[in-house]
Amino acid sequence: MSPYRDPRAPGGRQNRPTRKQRASTGSKSTTRAKSSQGAASDAHVSDGVRLQKILAEAGLGSRRACEQLILDGRVEVDGSLVTELGTRIDPETQSVYVDAMRISTQTAKVYLVLNKPAGVVSTMDDPDGRPCLAHYVNNRTERLFHVGRLDTETEGLILLTNDGELSNRLAHPRYEIPKTYLAQVKGQLAKDVGSRLKAGIDLDDGFVKVDQFKLVDSTPGKSVVELTLHSGRNRVVRRLLKEVGHPVERLVRTKFGPITLDEQRQGKIRPLRSDEIGELFEAVGL
Repeated sequence: MSPYRDPRAPGGRQNRPTRKQRASTGSKSTTRAKSSQGAASDAHVSDGVRLQKILAEAGLGSRRACEQLILDGRVEVDGSLVTELGTRIDPETQSVYVDAMRISTQTAKVYLVLNKPAGVVSTMDDPDGRPCLAHYVNNRTERLFHVGRLDTETEGLILLTNDGELSNRLAHPRYEIPKTYLAQVKGQLAKDVGSRLKAGIDLDDGFVKVDQFKLVDSTPGKSVVELTLHSGRNRVVRRLLKEVGHPVERLVRTKFGPITLDEQRQGKIRPLRSDEIGELFEAVGL
């Protein structure tokens, strides 16, 4: 079993180290790999798919590069270190980790990120005929659903997937997934606005506080602020800023957990990279 695995934690992966800590264990993993060469892996499934092929299809490099990952002792299957190049596994039922981070092996699973424009409803079907998320994935056959919501006028990052377990965990308050927003608001901010939001505001549906807050830009009559919070309540950012006297004129979600928009253009959709999927799994203990 991996030294990073804690079976008592939800999902069994909550106590994984940071990337720096994982990197520092690389030499240990290599030593373990060399000492176990030639030993049959408990993960082997005789009629399964070769492990290096699965790694390559997950976007971790060429087949040869993925073989080297295995030989270097950086790959685990169901908590067991695998160093045999002939190892076959069942990608639909077994969990694969590279450098202690889980990768997606189920080819039927889809993970997408959309930069949603204003005016698009966060549903996969709108009975009133308004533009909705389905418009961006109407060329796909999978049944996709969105992770969380953005109100109609809010722009920015929204995730789409058919992975029900991941979606449920990302939306569950227990995992406190942070979301970051850029907001253009009316007026110039008083010096105490950030401290008030960090201390918390009592809204109609309960107490909410902001995790991080900073002023990005200020011009006469307008300000741009960035704030991060883990609450997923309806229109919570708009309500918070209105409560401190700065109604929102434009709102964009730029980050959801470890996933960022970066330079992704508005209205564009893209598949998540294998490392991004792994970071989402890690954030919710999968």
